[in-house]
Amino acid sequence: MNQDTICALATPQGIGAIAVIRVSGPDTIQIVNKIFRGKNLEKQASHTIHFGTIRDKIGQPDEVVIDEVLVSLFRAPTSYTKEDSVEISCHASDYIIRKIIKILLREGARLAHPGEFTQRAFLNGQLDLAQAEAVADLIASDSEASHQTAINQVRGGFSKQIAQLREALIHFASMIELELDFGEEDVEFADRDDLRQLIDRIQKVLVPLIESFEMGNVIKNGVPTVIVGKPNAGKSTLLNRLLNEEKAIVSDIAGTTRDVIEDELFIEGIRFRLIDTAGLRKTADTIEAIGVERTLQQIEKASMILYLFDASEIEMSQMKEQETEFMASGTPYLLIGNKLDKISIEKKAEFEQNFAGILWISALEDLNIQDLKAELTRKVKTREVKSGDTVVTNLRHYQHLLQTHEALNNVLEGLDHSITGDFLAQDIRFALHHLGEITGQITTDDLLANIFSKFCIGK
Repeated sequence: MNQDTICALATPQGIGAIAVIRVSGPDTIQIVNKIFRGKNLEKQASHTIHFGTIRDKIGQPDEVVIDEVLVSLFRAPTSYTKEDSVEISCHASDYIIRKIIKILLREGARLAHPGEFTQRAFLNGQLDLAQAEAVADLIASDSEASHQTAINQVRGGFSKQIAQLREALIHFASMIELELDFGEEDVEFADRDDLRQLIDRIQKVLVPLIESFEMGNVIKNGVPTVIVGKPNAGKSTLLNRLLNEEKAIVSDIAGTTRDVIEDELFIEGIRFRLIDTAGLRKTADTIEAIGVERTLQQIEKASMILYLFDASEIEMSQMKEQETEFMASGTPYLLIGNKLDKISIEKKAEFEQNFAGILWISALEDLNIQDLKAELTRKVKTREVKSGDTVVTNLRHYQHLLQTHEALNNVLEGLDHSITGDFLAQDIRFALHHLGEITGQITTDDLLANIFSKFCIGK
C-alpha cells in the first residue's frame, strides 16, 4: 500500500479563500512537477514553498492554466508521513479542487482512504498508535481542556508512560522465559520478590491512568449537565440566562417544557452540555408524561445535576426525598434556590438549616448567575488531575489498561500461591500484549482499519 502515491483535499469543502490538496508517496514530487509550471520541484530543497501555476495538458497546443498556486515541498523522511510530500495551496473553488485532483489521478496518484496520511505516519514510525489516535482528538477538540489533553498525547506524554511500563515488564518476561528453557534444571533467573515490587510499582501508575478516564471522558465529550426541578421552578429561564439567548420557551403555565432541550456552554475552557427538561411531577397529560420519563432518563445519564427549586412552592419533605435520590445515584449535584428576590429571610434560613450548600439565585433578575458558573467549574475541577498529568480519553486505551491491570493482578495472585513460571509468564505476556495494543507494537489489520476509518479523508 505504501508504494502508492495518494492525494486528497486536506481542508474542509465549501466556500473559502484557500484550499490545500495533500499528496504523499514515492512518486509525489515527479507527479506534481509534471503539472506545475514554476521552478523544477525535483531540484528544490525540502521545506520550501514555490509559486507557480497548475496546468492541464502541459506542452500541448490546448494547454490550460487551472490556477495560481503555492506548492509546499517536504522530502522524506522529514515530512508528516516520512514520505515525499507536497501540499498544493489553491483557491477554494470546487471546480479548481476537482480539476487538480483529477489531473493528479491521471498522472498516477490515487485518492487517499480516510486517515491514510496519518496511518502512513504510524506505519513509517513517525507516530505510535496512541499518538495517531490523538491527532483525531486534536482535530475534534472544541474546548481549551480537550485541546490541551489532545496536544499532550500527540506529543507523546501518554505513550512514554506506557513504553516505560512495557520495557520494565519485558525484562522480567525474558528472565522467566529463560527459566522455562532450563525447566529440568530447576533454576530461577527472575527474582520473585523483585517481580512483586515491579508489579506493585506498575500498578501504582496504572490505577491513576484508569481512574483518569472518567475525567478524560468529560474533557473530550463535555459535561452532561441536566437542569431538573418541579414545573415552574424556572429551569427554562435559567437555561436562557446561562446561554444568554432565548433558547427555551418561558411561560407561567406549568408544564411548558415537554421535551429535552440541549445546548452547549463553555466556562473556563470546559464544555458543559446543558439539558433543560420537563418538570418533575405526576401528570395525566400523555405528552407531558413522556417528557417526565425523558427527564428521568437524562438524570440517569448526567454527569452533573442542577436541581432548581422555588423555596416558596416546594415542601421540605419533597426536597429531602429528592436529595436522597441524588445522593444514592452518586452523581454530583447542586441544589439551586431560584427566585431569590421573592424569598423571605426566614424561609431562606429554614432551608439552609436543613440543606447544606444551597446556591441562591434569581434566573429572571440575573442574580448570582456568575457564582453558579464558578461553582459548576469548581465541581468539575475537583475531579481534575494536576496540570501535566496524563489523562486517558480513549475508550480503547481504557479497556486495554483495565486488562493489563487484571493480568498483573493475576501475576501477584500467582506469586502468592507459588505457581510455576509458565503460568506467570502467560499472565505477563497478556499484560505486555495489552500495553502493546495501546501504542501499536501489537496490531491487526482490522484494528488499524477501524481506527483510521474514523479520520477525515485528507488527514
